[in-house]
Amino acid sequence: MTFSIVACDLKAKAWGVATASKFPGVGSVVPWAAAPAGAVATQAYANASFGPNGLKLLAKGTSAKETLAKLLLDDSERELRQVGIVDLKGRAVTYTGGGCPDWAGGIAGKGYAIQGNILAGEKVVRAMEQKFLATTGDLPTRLYAALLAGDRAGGDKRGRQSAAIYVAKPEGGYGGFIDRWIDYRVDDHADPVPALGKLLELQNLFFGKSPENERLALKGKALVQMQSILKNAGYLKKNTPYLAAFNAFIGNENFEERADPGGAWIDKPVMKYLLGKFGGR
Repeated sequence: MTFSIVACDLKAKAWGVATASKFPGVGSVVPWAAAPAGAVATQAYANASFGPNGLKLLAKGTSAKETLAKLLLDDSERELRQVGIVDLKGRAVTYTGGGCPDWAGGIAGKGYAIQGNILAGEKVVRAMEQKFLATTGDLPTRLYAALLAGDRAGGDKRGRQSAAIYVAKPEGGYGGFIDRWIDYRVDDHADPVPALGKLLELQNLFFGKSPENERLALKGKALVQMQSILKNAGYLKKNTPYLAAFNAFIGNENFEERADPGGAWIDKPVMKYLLGKFGGR
């Protein structure tokens, strides 16, 4: 008993799902995505096999509409299912079986499908669509904005419990080895969607990348500030070389992808965070 948005960014080759529910661990059931292939949300009285089976079909180039038809064909309880699918080319489809509890329904457009059941009303999916289309930024940003809009519009009329976001893009995972770019879940929380937003903020802080022209050169005042941070954090001691202290600190704070191991620069958002956490003159 859930609401969700399935969407893609074809330019970035990214596909993803954001979802929330008065149900524990919604992220373990609803969202499925693979790149390059597509994304699936399976909910209501969910048939979880629609996730992996749908992705297999989408990876072969099967359209969202055809994938949905194949998934429903052999399911005797199809009227209890709700599904959203976006395919390799950005074609989208949403399905709500006649047995899904009210309010239940969905909207699909180019590159997105939004659906929900046991909602506060149609206003939930409408608010999600409006926010998704109006929001700029990368796909995770837009998915989360839509999810928050639906939540604040009433969401699941039973209340709140869990939320999740899953986004795949080629080489999007840590180190570029897999496609799992964003994978965050809040499984049991009084207000899970804002809590999910805080996790996305951490994702951007630790794993985002600043363009080269927005990096902060560690010289002059910035170097003095970094030295102060290292001293306050207990890394820069009397007999410790600066670069050794810098790299040990950056590694322990998990910012190795946002700083130069040679000590020449650090991304500006990271420096701002470190100044706030450790201080620096």
